Amino acid sequence: MKIVGIIGNNASKSHNRLLIEHMANKFGDEVEFEVAEINEIPLFNADYMGQDVPDVVNELADKIEAADGVVISTAEYDHAITAALKSVIEWLSSVRKPFQNKPVMIVGASLGTLGSVRAQDNLRNIFTSPGLYARVFPGAEFLMGQAANKFDETGRMTDEGTDKFLDMLFHQFLDFIKEQQKD
Repeated sequence: MKIVGIIGNNASKSHNRLLIEHMANKFGDEVEFEVAEINEIPLFNADYMGQDVPDVVNELADKIEAADGVVISTAEYDHAITAALKSVIEWLSSVRKPFQNKPVMIVGASLGTLGSVRAQDNLRNIFTSPGLYARVFPGAEFLMGQAANKFDETGRMTDEGTDKFLDMLFHQFLDFIKEQQKD
């Protein structure tokens, strides 16, 4: 099974980057887990629709289309997803629509106690928009609050309870993908 993990911000150092990289390392023996960056994708501009789409947008769309499922780790700024992630979604929904019927798991990490809960809700709502229609993994959410206390200085996750919960949810997501593939 192939999973693409999207780092939902363009910061070179973030807890959401650590979370996706941790997932790639943790689950890489079970699935093919590819980490996808969005930091090179330019701000969406509707003037480019129907013209040459940036190669980095098409490359990300190719990865998503080839995957069985997608994991997006989103930061939260001002109760919403990052501008970088929103821009990427606008590009993808306008030119290729790779999320259509694609199983998506939303996770997130934040320095605060709520663990990107509002951003995750924001992202779930976005994925119901025309042109997206992703199959968002329902049920329990992975909300990593106080993320600075969950990783060591090397980026390794150190909170055993958080890691076990992530393991449980990820395996439920894999089951969800298998169910969606039956449709």
